[in-house]
Amino acid sequence: MAIRDGLDSDAVAIRAVHLGAFPTSAEADLVERLVAEGDAVISLVAEEKGEVVGHILLSRMSVCGDGRDYRALGVAPVGVVARGQGRGHGSALIRAALDRAAALGEEILFLLGSPAYYGRFGFRAEAAAAFASPYAGSHLMALRLHDVPLPISGRADYAPAFAALEAAS
Repeated sequence: MAIRDGLDSDAVAIRAVHLGAFPTSAEADLVERLVAEGDAVISLVAEEKGEVVGHILLSRMSVCGDGRDYRALGVAPVGVVARGQGRGHGSALIRAALDRAAALGEEILFLLGSPAYYGRFGFRAEAAAAFASPYAGSHLMALRLHDVPLPISGRADYAPAFAALEAAS
């Protein structure tokens, strides 16, 4: 398996990954909207024998706290085709995305997901707790990529495309 940048020519394969990984087309539609609206920052695919079997997208967020703006990205979605699940493809995509985001100078990443799964990559609900968000709660987690201070209070807003995902659920 190899991890590489997602290309425009991968769009059909990326959509197929998310259609196969999730029960509805919401995540596949989200990827297309984030790309079309210019909010996609990092797009990586897992490729096995020339076939795209996984995808992760990180998009620009608007995050501020205590009078400071943060360089922040939202991690979503992460998808792996059924036959590739449980084989480390998702973990490899996440680790590669974290490395890429850190190299780009991003300061903090947010995601909604299982604390048991994403906690092993360093994501913590406590790190997101100070940020007001429509997604606030135990499944909104954050990871500081650099030694930046967390605010006493702040706000974390995902790209506008996420509002359509929320409305679909």
